[in-house]
Amino acid sequence: MKIQERTGAGQGRSAAPAQPSVGDRLPTPPRERKPALAALAVLLILVGALGATMLVLQAGDRIEVVKVTEEIPVGGKITDNDVTSVMVAEDSAINYVEWSKLDTLKTLKAVTTIPKDTVVMGQMFGNEAGASEGKTLVGLSLKAGQFPSGIKQGDTVAAYRVAGGGSSSNSSASTSGNSNSVLVDNATVTSVPNADSDELVGSANSAYTLAVDNDQAAALAQAAANGEVVLVLVPSNNSSN
Repeated sequence: MKIQERTGAGQGRSAAPAQPSVGDRLPTPPRERKPALAALAVLLILVGALGATMLVLQAGDRIEVVKVTEEIPVGGKITDNDVTSVMVAEDSAINYVEWSKLDTLKTLKAVTTIPKDTVVMGQMFGNEAGASEGKTLVGLSLKAGQFPSGIKQGDTVAAYRVAGGGSSSNSSASTSGNSNSVLVDNATVTSVPNADSDELVGSANSAYTLAVDNDQAAALAQAAANGEVVLVLVPSNNSSN
């Protein structure tokens, strides 16, 4: 009887395991912290902000400068019709001519030929025109008939040797002479007489200056000294207008 009672008492008990109390929950694993990744994220944000700031600053550092819209010959001066203004990034290493200084620039001469659509630098202009590399400036004292009418600064000319310095019959500067008389076949006129001041050499001669190759300068100067030079206008893009 005692055995049966014990067995019956055991059947009333639940077979499920006892649940732990609230205070006995298993601890959760701690989150792994990555300070290096956090620092990298902050650094990337700072770099991005700095880059954006620099772009804004650079966009603001722009200046208005002079750009030529037509070719300017050696010794030539610019006019309002030859230039326009453009915006460029300011750079202290480049000697741009600011648009505000245009009036001063108009008083100066091109020291070398300045191609069309060139942004002007300060060293391109001066009080006196110079010769470009490989060229020599030769001054000529010419009488009427030794040069074509209407010759102007920047024109391309050829110089011929003639006996006796030519005559008034040569006023059209004909090229009918012997080809062996050619002194210079391609020279640039850098200076012409100033009509406003009636610039003359002596009482009847007009002063012209040509930029010629170095190896042609001596012969041209000698012939000019003897009054044996006649100029002929050579058609070109600059002189055909």
